[in-house]
Parts: sequence; C-alpha cells; structure tokens
Amino acid sequence: MTPLRRAVLTGLTLLAALAAPPPAHAGPLDPPRGCASSRPYTSGRGGYAAYRIPALVRTGRGTVLAFAEGRRDGSGDSGDIDVVLRRSLDGGCTWGPLAVVAAGEGDTRGNPAPVVDPSTGAIVLVTCGNPGDVTEDQIMRGRVTAERGRRVYVQRSTDDGRTFTAPRDITADVKRPGWRWYATGPGHAVALTRGPRAGRLLVPADHSTAPPAGSKETGRENRHYGGHALYSDDGGLTWRLGFTATGPGGVVDVNETSATQLPDGRIYFSARDQYGSAPGNRLDTYSSDGGAGLDRPYAAQPTLKDVPVVQGSVLQLQGARAPLLFSAPSVPTARRDLAVWSSADAGRTFTRLTTLNDGPAAYSDLVQLGTGAVGVLYETGSYDGLEFRRLTGVGAHSPAGSPSRR
Repeated sequence: MTPLRRAVLTGLTLLAALAAPPPAHAGPLDPPRGCASSRPYTSGRGGYAAYRIPALVRTGRGTVLAFAEGRRDGSGDSGDIDVVLRRSLDGGCTWGPLAVVAAGEGDTRGNPAPVVDPSTGAIVLVTCGNPGDVTEDQIMRGRVTAERGRRVYVQRSTDDGRTFTAPRDITADVKRPGWRWYATGPGHAVALTRGPRAGRLLVPADHSTAPPAGSKETGRENRHYGGHALYSDDGGLTWRLGFTATGPGGVVDVNETSATQLPDGRIYFSARDQYGSAPGNRLDTYSSDGGAGLDRPYAAQPTLKDVPVVQGSVLQLQGARAPLLFSAPSVPTARRDLAVWSSADAGRTFTRLTTLNDGPAAYSDLVQLGTGAVGVLYETGSYDGLEFRRLTGVGAHSPAGSPSRR
C-alpha cells in the first residue's frame, strides 16, 4: 500500500472514530455518551477577560490537568496574568472548579510547561514571569534591567494537582547573562522514559539575545530569537541548561517550542519560526543525548507548510506502531482551522489527519488519554476561550513506518 493511500485510510478511520459513540462501559477514559468535546475555559467568566496558552498533562491517576493563562484585563500578553488550572476526572468531559496555581497579583505569570515525574507521580510545573507594567517589546529591546526582565519558576504538586507549592525562582540556573526574552514551552514538557537518561524532566524553551554590536535597537533588528532546553535529573529539585541554538543566521529564528520522546529514545523538537527566511513557518531538530545537545541545527519542516506563524504541539503516542502527532492551525496566512497531523517516520514527514474546527484557532496542546485516545486543548475564536476535544482511534490504526533519521 502506498504512503498516500495509508494516510487517506488513516484519516478516514479517525473521522469515523470521532463520529462513533463511545463504548457502553464508561470509565475515566470513556466519558458519557455524546461527550466528544467540552469547554473548560470561557473568556469573560471566572474573573478573567481572556484565557490563553493551553497546557495539558494526564496524571498517574488518570486525572487530566488543563493549565492556562488567566488574563484579567484582556487578551494582551502583559499585565495582570495568573496561571490557572482545571481538573477533569472523566477524561475531559467535565471539569472541576478553577484554581489559581501561580498568582500574578498585578504582574505577569505564564507560559505553563507541566510534566508528570515518572518516578514519583508528582506534577512539576515550570513557568515564566515579569512585572505587569513591562512588555515583551521592552524586554526584547533591552529597555529594562535584568531584575525587571523575565524570570523562571518551578512548582510541584504531590496530590494529583489539587494544590501546588509556591513558585520557586530558578532563573540563575537556567538563564544566561545577556539573554533578554525567555519563554518556556508553552505546552506540556517531557519526561524521558527510555534510554540512559530515563527520568529526566525536559522543558523546551526559547530566548532572545542582543543584536550584534552596531545594530539598531529598533524594529526587527532586535528580534534575535534562539532555542534552548532546561532539564532536571532529580524530579525538579535542581535545574540546568541543556542545548542552546542561538542565532539568528538569517534563515531560522527559533521561537516557541514543543518536544516529545520518540520510540528510539531521541527527542524531537518542533519550533515556531519567527522572522526567519526559511520556507514555511515550522522548524525541527533532534537530540540523542537527552536534550544536552542537538543532532543537527534547526531546519525547516517542509511537510507542515500550511501552518502559520504560531505555537504548535507535538506528542509521540505510546503503543505498537503508534504515530507522532502535531497540532496547529492549518491556514498559512491566518490562525484558523485547528488541525492534527500524523507522522509515521519520526517527524520526517507529516500528513494531515483531520481538521477540528472551521474558524479562528491558535495555540494548542496534546495529551494521550489511553491507547488510541488523545485530548486536544486549543484556543478558539478571537481568544474567546479554550475548547477540549477528545479523539479516539488515533494510535491503533495509524500507518506503519520505520523511524527515519533526518
């Protein structure tokens, strides 16, 4: 069977699965009949003008945790912003009350990057923040002091996400002097489960640097983005920097990044290209040493050419012949029509499986709910809320393929 025919059949299988009713034996991974979607966050409710920046994890007890930024004054990226959370005990059908995990108290807290520690089951959350009266543009232009710039924090929950420790500042361990902007994820981080570094918690991130000497601090000249990773080998107690891919070379500018571990143990990184001149808007690379270094520089991902300039999420499903998934909007010039793609060759090529909505959509995050079941949390409309969609029949019927080293 040709790769194209396999991809078509896979998409048809997924669409049929989405239309089919769930099994009669309802459990945490089988929500009540007819519950294929839900809306954990609606802008204008709960004390927040807007909710943005989704992040998902599923705990060892099967609880789905949906993190977001609660923006009190509007959809803008700075101001009074909290990191908030809602928990689901039935696979994303219904959601518990909203909880504030990291309170801005007038300042900006965001870019949630949660991960479940496989050795203890604890939820580790890494976030970023800055004073509420400071904007990204000011930070990028070097117009604020280091003390008023971006900070990095870690928190921990040992009770299935019901409560979290207070944010602990780890900036000195994971941010180099001279870096300006700093953003973790956003979206779920990665717990390595195979290979010599099993147990490592890895957070993909990006940063910006000052322009070359003599360059202007205005306009696009100051937009010097680079990628990096931070990791912990002791369950989030201590952190250190992994690779840095600092540019720009004029071809790619690594921005918001998602990562996942492949079946062969490598880590696959997928990044937004911001202001780069490479074809398309998606970049990718691999790491064979647990994120300490990269196998090759970031390069354009040619089969995701329909994705606009936006954050995206990657997730390697578990199970025999399970695919690598990617979610993002699917109109090159606009943030709309949120779609899910599949790769059977470790990210070398992607094929679109399904489009989840026809209309405005932006950031998203993916989580595996069980064998063949996937959850997608994504921004809808003009940032009017976050919708959760449950996809079934994804992994078991995906096309076979041997991982390919790109």
